[in-house]
Amino acid sequence: MALPRKVRIVEVGPRDGLQNESVAVGADVKIALIEQLAAAGLRTIEAGAFVSPKWVPQMADTAEVLAGIKARPGVSYPVLVPNLRGLDAALAAGASEISIFGAASETFSRRNINCSIDQSLTRFAEVTAKAHESKLRIRAYISCVLGCPYEGAISPAVVADLAARLADLGCYEISLGDTIGVGTPLAASRLVEAVGDKVPVDRLAVHFHDTYGQALANIYATLDLGISTVDSAIAGLGGCPYAPGASGNVATEDVLYMLRGLGVDTGVDLDKLLDAGAYITAILGRKNQSKAATALLNRLDQAQRAGAS
Repeated sequence: MALPRKVRIVEVGPRDGLQNESVAVGADVKIALIEQLAAAGLRTIEAGAFVSPKWVPQMADTAEVLAGIKARPGVSYPVLVPNLRGLDAALAAGASEISIFGAASETFSRRNINCSIDQSLTRFAEVTAKAHESKLRIRAYISCVLGCPYEGAISPAVVADLAARLADLGCYEISLGDTIGVGTPLAASRLVEAVGDKVPVDRLAVHFHDTYGQALANIYATLDLGISTVDSAIAGLGGCPYAPGASGNVATEDVLYMLRGLGVDTGVDLDKLLDAGAYITAILGRKNQSKAATALLNRLDQAQRAGAS
C-alpha cells in the first residue's frame, strides 16, 4: 500500500457534528470544545456556520464563538457560508477561511439549499469572487457523492464535473461527502479515481458517514489513491436531517487510532482527543459513538479500578 506519510484531519464536530443537535449547546461550550481540539493538535477545526438561524438555530452564535476562540498559530477555523449574506457575516466576524457546500444530486440540492446544481454554482461564483477579494481561503463540500436518499446512486462522472467546476472557482480543496454513508471501499476508490482525473488528488478530501459501518474501510481504500486529508467529527457527532437514516460522521478518535496503527503521522494527541470527546458527550448526555474511544476509556477505567483494589 502506498500510504501517505502524513494525513491532515479536518475536524467538523463543532459545526457539522453539532448543527442538528436538539440539545442547545452554548457558545461557551463550543469555544471550550474547539480549544480542546486545537490543544490535541488538530489544525483545521470547523468553528460554525453563518446560515439562517431559523433553519439552523444551533449555529446562531457563530460570531460569538469566533470572537471567543483564542486562536492558535497554524490553526484554521473555517466557517460555512451559503450565500453573500453569510459571507458578509463571516467577514464582519473576522473569519479567515470559509466553506461552501453543494450537492451532486439535483433533488438533494433543491431540498437542502433550495436551488438547482447550476443555480448553486452561480451563487458560489459570487461568493468566491468576493471571498478572494477579501483574501479568504475557500474550501468546498460536495454532498451525496456516493448516493442520495432521493435519487439513489450518483454517477462518479457527475461528481467529477462538479468538483472541477468548484476547483475552477478557486476552492483550494474539495471535500467529497458520502452524506448518507452508503459507500463501500470499491465505490469510494472508483469515485476518487474519477474525480482525480479532473482535479489533482492533493486538492481532494474525503468525508464519510458511518451509517453502514464502512467509513474506516472507505478511508483506508482512498489513502492508497493519494488522499491525505480526511474529515471526521469528535465522538462521531452529526447526521443529516435531509438524509433519513444517516448516522454521524466517522469518529475522529477512530480515524486517529487507525492511522496510528498504519504508521501515518497526524500530529494529533489521542489522549487529549479522548478528553475532548468525553467533554462534549457529557454535555450532550449521550454515549460516545467512537469504538476506539469507548474501548480505550473502558480499559483505562478497568486499570484504575484494579489499581485502587
